[in-house]
Amino acid sequence: MKKFLIIRFSSIGDIVLTTPVLRCLKNKYPDCEIHYLTKKAFASVIASNPYVSKVIAIDKEVKEVMSELKNEGYDFVVDLHKNIRSRQTKSIVNSNSKSFSKLNWQKWLLTSFKINKMPDTHIVDRYLEVVGGLGVINDYQGLDFFISEKNEVKEVPFDKYVCLVVGAAHATKAMTTKKMVEVINAIDANFILIGGPGEKEKAEEVIKQSINKNLFNACGGFNIEQSASLLKQSQCVITPDTGMMHIASALDKPVISIWGNTVPEFGMYPYIPQNKDLVHIIEVEGLSCRPCSKIGYSNCPKKHFNCMNQLQVNHIKKRIEEYI
Repeated sequence: MKKFLIIRFSSIGDIVLTTPVLRCLKNKYPDCEIHYLTKKAFASVIASNPYVSKVIAIDKEVKEVMSELKNEGYDFVVDLHKNIRSRQTKSIVNSNSKSFSKLNWQKWLLTSFKINKMPDTHIVDRYLEVVGGLGVINDYQGLDFFISEKNEVKEVPFDKYVCLVVGAAHATKAMTTKKMVEVINAIDANFILIGGPGEKEKAEEVIKQSINKNLFNACGGFNIEQSASLLKQSQCVITPDTGMMHIASALDKPVISIWGNTVPEFGMYPYIPQNKDLVHIIEVEGLSCRPCSKIGYSNCPKKHFNCMNQLQVNHIKKRIEEYI
């Protein structure tokens, strides 16, 4: 029996994007054992995945689990992070390995000079290239996100509703309060606002300013799997470029994907190859300052935040109305 170690330390969306590797690896080697090394903060993202035999989680340092890694006897290490920690892991395990290429200089060219040398390839396919030498191929069944029975939300405030993801890891990737209010007021629908504890206050302000009062603030009240359950039961999901966008894609939901300072050309847009019609990209095209970062900022470097402020509500409304 082969034993594989997959490495991806963070974050929510990036880990969800690795799930086709797990499934396709299991398709090729049905009797194999797959272990997943990640940070404790994100272990719940992969905890219910049936293709993973064991999740090994660290707080900060790989040395926390060094003896455990040494004793496992892995046949192959799949490094989908490629950083100092993953290099340390490979030296500890001392087995055959293959690493993901981050294309950092291509991203730098795109953010610094708006020269696009990025391959026209989704990051999922680039992840799968890492295990291509093992005979693993893409089954084109999309992403996976599994919700344990205990985390299925049985009682929701509305029979039919739209999910609106409030925040993102960086402010320049998230919709403004004003823009969310405009979207909500333009559509006759129920809304559940999704996010973590850090978005609760912003969601409350959205509710306060909205004419539409058929709103429920779920921010901070549900864990990741429970939030995913709310997404799964929705009619569609409005979301910025963030982890919940990829979870919604994994659940085969219609995704209205809102882009701010980042761009789909980075290769991390919603991945639903089995039903591409569910993916709707909403962005302000032609801005000379965009993308300004491959990740994001706490504030717009140019002070105008045109990538979000100039979004056309009618474009978002049109897509939502296809599903309500």
